[in-house]
Amino acid sequence: MIDNLEPLSPLIPFKNCPIRSSLGVLGKKWTLLVLRDVAFYRLVKFSQILKNNSGLTPRVLSLRLKDLQNDDLIERVSGPKDQRVVNYRLTKKGNDTIPILTGFIQYGVQHHSKRVFEDGEPRELADLYPRDQPEMLGRLLSYARGAKATSTIERPK
Repeated sequence: MIDNLEPLSPLIPFKNCPIRSSLGVLGKKWTLLVLRDVAFYRLVKFSQILKNNSGLTPRVLSLRLKDLQNDDLIERVSGPKDQRVVNYRLTKKGNDTIPILTGFIQYGVQHHSKRVFEDGEPRELADLYPRDQPEMLGRLLSYARGAKATSTIERPK
């Protein structure tokens, strides 16, 4: 058990909660699973997303894809030979969701392994994704490695 730890406080005060703001975009039902498919399968089709998510209806998927496009997290990509073939991929902004998805994966493989794996044994991320650590941490990589922030923000006094 961890005792007597100081709270994790940011260096600058938040006017509004960034978690609440992020959940306004990412917290809708099915959104994170749709993002997962687009992030980890790269160019993915509507039908593939439906197939991967039992219970997701075409109408709801269409709404979630439009929401994610409006928030500039994903984009539609037409096939080079046939414009009717549409795939989805992450935008640059969408790439910043990869560490969020990675955090959910890590939590799930550690703490819900009985539901995730046939043998019920917990796993480490490196067991599942042995070569993708920099991409999976994205812009958090330098923070995770302890690099100093290059921000001009000063600590409040």
